[in-house]
Order: sequence, then C-alpha cells, then structure tokens
Amino acid sequence: MPDPVTAPRPARPPRWPGAVLVVAATAAALAAGAALPLLPASTAAVVLGAVLGSTGLHRPAFRAATAFASRRLLRTAVVLLGLQVPLAQVLGLGAAGAVLVLGTVTTTFAGTLLLGRLLRVRRERTLLVATGFAVCGASAIAAVRPATDADEEDTTTAIALVTLCGTLAIGVLPLLRGPLGLDVQEFGAWAGASVHDVGQAVAVGDLVAGALATVVAVKLARVLLLAPLVLLVGLSRRRRARTSGRAHRPPLLPLFVLGFVAAVALRATGALPAELLSGAARVQDVLLVAALFGLGTGIDVPRLVRTDRRSLALGLAAWGLVAGVALAGVRLLGL
Repeated sequence: MPDPVTAPRPARPPRWPGAVLVVAATAAALAAGAALPLLPASTAAVVLGAVLGSTGLHRPAFRAATAFASRRLLRTAVVLLGLQVPLAQVLGLGAAGAVLVLGTVTTTFAGTLLLGRLLRVRRERTLLVATGFAVCGASAIAAVRPATDADEEDTTTAIALVTLCGTLAIGVLPLLRGPLGLDVQEFGAWAGASVHDVGQAVAVGDLVAGALATVVAVKLARVLLLAPLVLLVGLSRRRRARTSGRAHRPPLLPLFVLGFVAAVALRATGALPAELLSGAARVQDVLLVAALFGLGTGIDVPRLVRTDRRSLALGLAAWGLVAGVALAGVRLLGL
C-alpha cells in the first residue's frame, strides 16, 4: 500500500476548457444582446447556461470556471454596479418618486414572503425570490445569499425565475401601455419600478421613445435600496441565530456589498471622470453576463418544470405583484 504522505495527489483537471467556455458563452450572449433588442445579453447568458445544465453538456471539466464566474465575477459586478447609481439623478425623482420606489420594494418583498409561505416554498428560496423581484434581479440575489442558508439550487431557481419574468416583461409591458392609458413619463416610472434586472429595464425603456431616462432613474433608485435590504436581512438572521442558539451568524453586510456602498459614495463625489464611469459600466456588463452564464449552468429546466411548480407559481405571482403595486403607485402619486 503506498505511503499516504508520499503518494502523489490526483491531478486536478485543467481549468482552461471551462475558462474558454465562459469566455465564448459571454461573447455569444453579448453578440446576441447587440443583435436582438428584445433579448438582453443577461437573459441570453442565462439561457445559454441553462441549455448546458439541462442537456448534460455541463461537464466536470467546466465546473471550476463556471463556479468562479457565478461567485467571484458576480460579486465584482455587484460592486461595479454601485458606480452606475447617480445619487443626484435618483434624488431628482422627488418625494413622489421616493414613495413609489419604497412602497413598491417593501410591498413586493413582504408580499412575496407571504406568497411563498402560502405556496409552501422553501423559506430560503422564497427570500431570494423576494429580494430579486423587489430590488434588482440576480445582483440582489447574489448580495443577500450570504446572509441566508440558501443552497445552490435555491439560488439558481431564483435566478431562473427573475430572468424568465423579466424577459416576459420586455414583451408584455410596452403592449400594455396603450390599454392602460399611460403617457411616456408614467410608463417609464412603471417600468423602472417593476422590471427586475437593470439590463431588462433598459430594454423595456428602449422600446418606448422618450421613456428610457425615467426608467433608468427609477430603476437605479431601487438598486440603491440593495444595501439597506441586505442589512435588514442580516440583522433578522442574526437575531434568529441568537434565539436558536446557533454558533454561526451570517454577516450583516458581506464585503462585496460594502464595496457596492463605497462605489455609490465614490461616484457621488463627482471625482470620477465620465470616461472611467463609462468603462466601468462596460466591464460590469461583461462580468454580469459571464456570471449569469455560470449561474445558468446550474438550471435544469425539465426538472424545474416537473418537480418545482410551486416555485414557478411563486415567481409568476411575485411578477404580478410588483407590476400591480408599481402601477397602483404611479396612478395614486400622479407620476
């Protein structure tokens, strides 16, 4: 029997095949997003990943690279997202805009938690879905996950649901503008307050002439609530851990969420040139697309549809909730 001390360790599989796959899939998703206005690159990335995950093509040789993309690159993208939040523009929404954003986020978050309980969806999964639909899709899910006991399946399911519903919103919301009697300003506020991912919100705004500026301002106001929501979740989980006597306590704010806050503050100083902010936004887009491809490889669509219909029902209900609450807010506040 070989000496366990001197016996050679099994060689690790090379990581370059997975790295090549992530780069190629990211490039393909970005190209698809540029060529097809109704298909944001983020959505294309999740779809490409889900194709691999659902067909058994996500080989062991790829897993180290896709895991790196889904964790490290996503967290870096969340930090860089902070540089896209212009505080002056967000504050320019005024009191009515603040009430719309706060009301939509809090009602969607609390309502989705209640819906998850009624549908008997796993608590951790419900929390991720509630965060993604209330704030900013995959970025919010990544930010709140360290404060929970959610596993990889909870995360990929939540990502799949916000991607599905956000993609549906791109096609559905502009069609509803006429029947609902919304002018350009009202539509922009509604879309910004109800569409999940930043890229998806931009895609919706691009489809209605003159609406994009309002969509982006309202959407980024929701993004600004990311850190406070993660902090509240962390406090709640710590209180529950203390009550139950568990030794492990989740962090109040993960390091990369603190980085997001620092990036928002740094942009607010006005010290960063426009060229740097533009370059950072492009890097953030690329990293987010790569991360979403990595996350997408964990999605098994046939199994999700076959065995997890309650989660699917929760996602559709949460989408209806955020759209309905945002529309009611726009009407009541006269935005």
